[in-house]
Amino acid sequence: MTISIFKVKKPGLFTTIQDAGRQGYQSLGIPVSGAMDSYSHRMANLLVGNRLDAAVLEITLIGPVLEVETEAIISICGADMTPRLNGTPVPMWTSIPVKKEDVLSFEKLSSGARAYVGVAGELAVPIVLGSQSTETKASMGGYAGRPLTSGDRLYGHPLPKGMSRRTLKPEQIPQFTQDMTLRIVLGPHEDYFSTESVNKLLTETFTITSKSDRMGYRLEGDRIPLKRESSIHSEATSFGSLQVPSSGKPIILMADRQTTGGYPIIGSVIAVDLPHLAQALPGANVQFQEISLERAQSMYRRREEWLQLLERLHKIN
Repeated sequence: MTISIFKVKKPGLFTTIQDAGRQGYQSLGIPVSGAMDSYSHRMANLLVGNRLDAAVLEITLIGPVLEVETEAIISICGADMTPRLNGTPVPMWTSIPVKKEDVLSFEKLSSGARAYVGVAGELAVPIVLGSQSTETKASMGGYAGRPLTSGDRLYGHPLPKGMSRRTLKPEQIPQFTQDMTLRIVLGPHEDYFSTESVNKLLTETFTITSKSDRMGYRLEGDRIPLKRESSIHSEATSFGSLQVPSSGKPIILMADRQTTGGYPIIGSVIAVDLPHLAQALPGANVQFQEISLERAQSMYRRREEWLQLLERLHKIN
């Protein structure tokens, strides 16, 4: 049985349904998509007792106005968009009970770029190729393959019984800044770049331009020249790949990236830094710091083990 959770009064700038992504179909030309900020996405689910990879609302820059149509428990994580319930400020990074006819709104963006709303019992939207994520270019998944519009109704499953109040500790809540150092693993096409080009990447400051979206972040700064032909045979891409086209202006590939690319990749942003990058606004300043593959993998394993432990502890409480 499914029930209407929210009616969309105003959709916000770009509000979509996202989960952990559409895994295993890149060979068929189908992007992974999924939440840009995987940490905030998973915390939003943790706080309402869902699977960590369940679908949530991803809200970009300007929040929606949602009318609650049934009793529910929600959470709001990620960017601080000054959430309000019936005009009264509500806390983030905690579970929040709501009742029928309540109105959830967002006043202004004060930090970050993307907020995530989790709903206890999980949202009920069709599963397309193993995922509920929205991929707007292919009109696939989510709510009819598109961002929300006024009048849409979001359905979910009945509120689970015995849900207790959950909240995160202050040290578990990330602080989003618009000046950041991103750790990268160099390669796989490092031989396309001179030592001077690599050093320039690791010492200069780059700015995220307004020509950035869920597909990729374009960077402005000193040109990173290539020492040979700029095109390569198309290869699979990954979230965080740092491509350098013939212009010498790097592009960081994001959640909705193309499945293959023909530009040399000078390095890749490590997984644990991607959530912070996902919260960057145009104009944010970025510097890169080299890290070994072994160190990046170790940090990723520790983060995943910690998240799994946190999930088990919340299931017990």
